[in-house]
Amino acid sequence: MNLVPLPDVQPEEGGPAPDRLLSGDPRFTTWNAYESADGKRFAGTWRCTPGAWRIVYDEWEYCEVLEGVGVITHSDGRRWTLKAGDRFVLEPGFTGSWEVVKTMVKRYVVVL
Repeated sequence: MNLVPLPDVQPEEGGPAPDRLLSGDPRFTTWNAYESADGKRFAGTWRCTPGAWRIVYDEWEYCEVLEGVGVITHSDGRRWTLKAGDRFVLEPGFTGSWEVVKTMVKRYVVVL
């Protein structure tokens, strides 16, 4: 197993693609602490400032919210408000929107 200690990980900065932005100016900071040799599995920590964007998932993602508040809305109208302590999975094929209401920090595991 090849684990990278989080303090040694250089953060990546970014945001949603302009064509997916719905509101605000959400800014992402991602500390990807693990990537498998085949590039199909990732784990780390993600932080995002307030804003909203459309999401389309082609992968599995397990998340644990550490701080903040957000709302995920499925394209069929179902909504989930997320806060510290909440855990959830997004599956391939999930479409909708992600809104960060109060700056969020989450741990994630992604499997392509």
